[in-house]
Amino acid sequence: MSQKRAVQILPPEEFSQLKLKKPKTKAVGVPAILSTFKHISQEMGVWKGVKLLNKMNQKDGFDCPGCAWPDPDGKRSGLGEYCENGAKAIAEEATNKRVGPDLFAQYSVEEMSKWSDYKIGKMGRLTHPMLLAEGESHYKEISWDEAFSKIAYKLKSLENPNEAVFYTSGRTSNEAAFVYQLFVRQLGTNNLPDCSNMCHESSGAGLSQTVGIGKGSVTLEDLHHAEVIVVMGQNPGTNHPRMLSALEKCKENGGKIISVNPIPEAGNNVFVDPQNPWAIFKGGTQLNDHFLQVKVNGDVALLKAIMILMLQEEDKNPGSVFDHKFIQEYTADFEAMISHLRTFDLNEMVLQSGISEEEIKAVAQLFIEKKRIIICWAMGLTQQENGVNNIKEVVNILLLKGSIGIKGGGTCPVRGHSNVQGDRTMGIWEKPKEGFLANLDKHFGINAPREHGLDVVETIEACHENKIRFFMCMGGNFISATPDSQLTGEAIQNCDLTVQVSTKLNRSHLVTGKEAIILPCLARSDRDEQKSGPQFVSVENSMGVVHKSQGTLAPPSNELKSEPAIVAAMGYATFGSDLVKWDTMVDNYDIIRDNIEATIAGFEDYNKRVRIPQGFYLPNGARERKFTTPNGKANFSVVDPPNRKVKDGHLIMITNRTHDQYNTTIYGMDDRYRGILGERRVVLLNKKDMQKQGLRQEQVVDLIGEYKGETRRANKFKVIEYDVAEGCCVTYFPEANVLVPLKSVAKGSNTPVSKFVEIKIEPRS
Repeated sequence: MSQKRAVQILPPEEFSQLKLKKPKTKAVGVPAILSTFKHISQEMGVWKGVKLLNKMNQKDGFDCPGCAWPDPDGKRSGLGEYCENGAKAIAEEATNKRVGPDLFAQYSVEEMSKWSDYKIGKMGRLTHPMLLAEGESHYKEISWDEAFSKIAYKLKSLENPNEAVFYTSGRTSNEAAFVYQLFVRQLGTNNLPDCSNMCHESSGAGLSQTVGIGKGSVTLEDLHHAEVIVVMGQNPGTNHPRMLSALEKCKENGGKIISVNPIPEAGNNVFVDPQNPWAIFKGGTQLNDHFLQVKVNGDVALLKAIMILMLQEEDKNPGSVFDHKFIQEYTADFEAMISHLRTFDLNEMVLQSGISEEEIKAVAQLFIEKKRIIICWAMGLTQQENGVNNIKEVVNILLLKGSIGIKGGGTCPVRGHSNVQGDRTMGIWEKPKEGFLANLDKHFGINAPREHGLDVVETIEACHENKIRFFMCMGGNFISATPDSQLTGEAIQNCDLTVQVSTKLNRSHLVTGKEAIILPCLARSDRDEQKSGPQFVSVENSMGVVHKSQGTLAPPSNELKSEPAIVAAMGYATFGSDLVKWDTMVDNYDIIRDNIEATIAGFEDYNKRVRIPQGFYLPNGARERKFTTPNGKANFSVVDPPNRKVKDGHLIMITNRTHDQYNTTIYGMDDRYRGILGERRVVLLNKKDMQKQGLRQEQVVDLIGEYKGETRRANKFKVIEYDVAEGCCVTYFPEANVLVPLKSVAKGSNTPVSKFVEIKIEPRS
């Protein structure tokens, strides 16, 4: 048995140059413009960058590789349909820097693993297929044919297909995702974990059980016409900046905005439209009408308090608050939910929420008076032990008002990665439905497995138990994205062969199995040429619109292949073309789309409709009040507030992104809106908690996580006083991921609980 390489799994415990400024109260504006041009000039030059940005999110261009926020169906801005972080994403993707055989010859994986994630990511685009052989410390160039042969040999030598796992990142196109899952199911496993398992799986579970579809029910236009928009557990100013334009239009139309978050965010407060000189001159638009600084995981208690106040008013004036016609015709279990609601005390719910009764009453009045209500949410709700119930409670309050399936009302889970929703639609799921599998069998003549596969948490556990021999990632940075970092890295090292399909270098290329292969692929903005000529791919945005995306940039290396081409070549090397015609599958991507049309509902006339400039909407029963639950109704749920507590002197930690970051990609070292510059190893605490703990500004501390008798440690963080809900603290990931226990997961979705980690703080001597 070969010895594991002495690579460093965790980011280095090193400080940079911390500089503190006053947190911003406004988002975007001129600073965002300057930041955009700074990043594109550093990575690819201004002229090249401007030309490329003018093609991003346009109807004849390519989709942003960042978030999944939708584009307008109609006219799009000639000045640019992108945000600051979208520009950073494309700067990273179109960088002039290269990572080729020379760099790998110069540095061993052990040496590179000691670099920060920022430095690793800044090395540039991968240019050649590379092999890290067993017992070797340096990657060496390998031909594509050798790589595919090695992968096929390993897969065919497995005792059971379930010894292989195939992870997917959310940026993969529909075409790549479809052929990837097809390859995996022809192999004979459903081990298809993906980034949804770590993010919005709770949304999918909660929405599927209540309204019959695991997607949001609103369109972009609905946000413009809403009377009330609630933004819960989300920071759109950093993570989905183009959403701010939609919120501004809501305000212009007389709507009210409510933000619910343990930490105030500039993007939820004032938006300065960078394309509007008058907006810049006048200082922007005030978005928040109410900011509710909820305790971490106090969301159900808050919603309960609001519903109690709604019920009190309804009891006084029957029919004045609840939409009884909608409730009677379209819902089930209303009486059970109301009976349960009557058992709760308003004062106790106020206490658990951490918000004053006065503030809650002001917000409840909006719910009492208004009907066109949209609730948006992100990881603050889903990455909790009760994440599924959080979503069910969101649905409860909307059902009371009849606010689902109407113009300006509904559910709005705001997805992260640009095609994470499309990947799931294409069949990237460890728990596929029988109808889909039967369609694959009938159309391709394969025998798709029915046994459910492994999700992300189960994959890490299986790797740790030496049950997985082959591990492949279609994009992403599994080591840095997952919880329990040290355990995860050690688990992955147990695999015989790990394969990464990637555009850029990341930590997952350095923390590997006994052998490792890097397969460099085209990026979203790159030109894709196949036998029939230039190709385009398609993606699905956060609101269920499928549209085309076609890159224009010359690839950084002639050695790159597209993701569909990589999968097809793997398929041919492993199976030949007796059943699936892997040898010709990617000659023209229309062939892939024809196969999608034949096997997945909602894709009729796919090749025709995807060529419509704005794309097309997929069916959405909740949007049309055609609820596809087993009983055909939208279901109310009986939900208890979690009321989780921690030991005296302990804090509730949440992991968060900086403004110079998207998922695990770190664009820079600044968190500009929060005024924290040049440093990532920080912990943000409320002033009162600092006083209780006897801590001072910039003091160096260690963070110790405690969960069911287990302890985890993250060393060397600097304390920063910040306006965080009392009893809570904020850290950045991936630096603090080591503290997130693998076994701490959401009930019903198995999502790691990154937003409620019990820790204690120890000052360093």
